[in-house]
Amino acid sequence: MLYGEAYMTPALEQHERIKMRLRLAGSSLADVARELCVAPTTVTSVSQGFRRSRRIEAAIAGKLGEAPESLWQDRYPDGEQGFSPGTQSTAQILRR
Repeated sequence: MLYGEAYMTPALEQHERIKMRLRLAGSSLADVARELCVAPTTVTSVSQGFRRSRRIEAAIAGKLGEAPESLWQDRYPDGEQGFSPGTQSTAQILRR
């Protein structure tokens, strides 16, 4: 790394890609926060990998037309689904 060159962790690179993809889809992390009635900083913390929220992960993934486990593969090891059998689906959680 050169002097003055910023280093971005893989989690922050992923966060920037998510923000870019949301912009291309006509949305943003702030839109997700408003729709879920949570603070924008909470959504940012989840996107950056500092916190976990399956509801927020599902909302972000839904805006991008993907499953949460495809966006955050490290959070869902061995192909684990975002929700256990018998729990609410992504659509049910997003309707809250």
